[in-house]
This record gives sequence, structure tokens and C-alpha cells, in this order.
Amino acid sequence: MHPWAWWAWAVGLAVAASGTTNPLLLVLIAAAVVAVVLLRRGNAPWARSLAAYAGLAVFIIAMRLTFQVLLGAGLGSTVLFTLPEIPLPDWAAGIRLGGAVTAESLLYGFYDALRIAVMLLCVGAANALANPRQALRSVPAALYEASVAVVIALSVAPQLIESAQRVRKARRLRGRSTRGLRGLATIVIPVLGDAIDRSIALAAGMEARGFARTRRDQSRGTLPVMLLSSSVALVGVFLLLSTSWAVPALLTLAAGVAGTAWGLRRAGRRLQITHYRPQPWGLRDTGVALCGALVAVTAFALVALSPGALTPSTDPLAWPELTWGMLVMAALGFAPIAWTVPRRVVQSEPGRRDSRVRSLRPRAEPELVDA
Repeated sequence: MHPWAWWAWAVGLAVAASGTTNPLLLVLIAAAVVAVVLLRRGNAPWARSLAAYAGLAVFIIAMRLTFQVLLGAGLGSTVLFTLPEIPLPDWAAGIRLGGAVTAESLLYGFYDALRIAVMLLCVGAANALANPRQALRSVPAALYEASVAVVIALSVAPQLIESAQRVRKARRLRGRSTRGLRGLATIVIPVLGDAIDRSIALAAGMEARGFARTRRDQSRGTLPVMLLSSSVALVGVFLLLSTSWAVPALLTLAAGVAGTAWGLRRAGRRLQITHYRPQPWGLRDTGVALCGALVAVTAFALVALSPGALTPSTDPLAWPELTWGMLVMAALGFAPIAWTVPRRVVQSEPGRRDSRVRSLRPRAEPELVDA
């Protein structure tokens, strides 16, 4: 699969999750993300990084609820328990430390934290499914240098997770403990050292390949056209999100996107770079990207049709509802499982089997025993 197809699918799900606080829909999106990653990830060490993102998501939810209990505004009337309230000075008016903890405030904090956690899971799914280095093969030539910086930034987290897994495995093989704060302290330094070694190797590789030393032939009018087209596209997005002028907004957005694409193509022709086996974009890649785009479009449609379903009430307490549109979004999130095929693990046969090795060993001659 093309790496940008997985990123398009993950970004579409993240956009849909950012626009809702319905826990049922968020749980369905998270289930789709986890299922697709578990069934379609590769065998590379960085493909196992979803567990780290899931742990970080649980940590975010726990911290959000902790701060909600300690610093909550006390919204609602359903009091669950009461903490000792600490008086604060006058300059901290409006901040409450302790006091009554209500179910409404806890539910509001949980919904908000769950939304951030699901968005983080979507980013982790993109990092686990797509190889960031392969994305460099299909970026526009005019954005090559900027894309290198973005890809390096996106590959930091998977590389750190891979380094931590390798260091923990080495310590377990040596019979040393990797649990607790003491084990974590012994892992941090080797992981940072490995990150520095990777950075030095990356810098040496880029220097050896002559990065940023390409010959440029500046074409007149390209930069003004790109700036003007980007501004027009931004105006189109603003009109689409803040006004009811759907047709003028879409036309403005299309004109801006077309002008930006033309400017990138013209600027890319003036930049001489080499392409090493660019990964083709196939029908399956289009289907996966469309699944993410349709999830985001369906979320925007539900905001216009039934906004109350996407943001359930917490004061007063109300049970969140699950509509047919949300089920369609969940089905589109699971769709890459049926649209794609699992990666096959190719195991090469060893060149020399154990029986052949034993046959090559010298045998001891039998001793002659006198009768």
C-alpha cells in the first residue's frame, strides 16, 4: 500500500473524531483504527508502535480526569463525592481546588479526553501502517526539502519506540529487569544514544547524496501565483466553514487548489532531483484514501443535520445516541480491511540445512580391536 493512502485514511478518521464528543462514535472509530492496524501492519519493528500510542492515550485520559477532579468547576448537581477544599487567595478567583465532584463534570472531562485520545490513536495508526521514508518518493519536487523535514519529524516517534524495544529486549536477554522506575532509568540513556547515532548517520547520508545542492532555475511568476492561489484556497475554506455560500465557497476553493497545483508543478520542473523507484498509486490506494475522506465528509454532514447527536449533553445527563450516519462512518473506517490484502511474510529457505552441516563434519575412524 502507498504510505500516503494510509495517512489520508488516518487523517480522515482524526478529522471525524475531532468534531464529536459522542463516546459511542469515538469507541467505534478507535475500534476501526486498532482492527485495521492489527490486521494490515507489516513486520517491521516500527509497525508495533500502536501499543505505545495506546498507552499514551490512556495516560491522557487519566490525567484529564485527575485534573477534572482536583480543579473541576463543580458543574452539575449529581455529587459523587466531596474532597477537602483548599482556600485560594483572591488573585486566584475562579479556580477551585477540591470540593464537590459531580458526575456531569467528570463525564464532560472524559468525553473531551476520549476525543484527544482517539485522534492520537489515528496518528499512531498512520505511523504503524505507513513507512515515512517511502513517502518521500511521491512528493512534489518543489516541496522536496520541506517534505524531508516533515518526514524526519514524523519518523522520530517510531524510531524512538523501535530503539526502546531493542534496548529492552537486549536487557531481558542479559537477565536484567526492565520494569519499574529503575529499569526505565537504565533504558533512557541507551535510547538517547541510539537516537544520536541515527541522527549522525542520517546527516552523513544526506551529505553524501548531496542533499540541498540541486541546481535551481527560478521561473518568473511562480512564487506570486502560488501565494495568491494559497490565499484564494484559504478564503474558500473560510467561506465553506463559516457561511452558507456553499457553491461560491467550493468554486473559490477549487480555483485556489488548481492554482497551487499548477504552481507546484511548474516550480518542480525547474528543480532537478532524481527519483528512485517511485511507488505507484493503485486502485486499492484510492479506495483506502476515499474511505478516510468519506468518513470526514459524513462527519461534516452530520454536524449540519443533527449536531446534537455528535455532542451529547452532559448537563443535564443524557445517554448518547447512535445514529445510522455514525454506523456508516464506522463501516467506512473498517472498510480498508476488506479493500486491502494482508501482507505476506516471505521466509527464505536456508542455504545449508542442519543435516548437510552434520554430513560435512569429520567423522572419527573406528578403532580396531584385537581378537
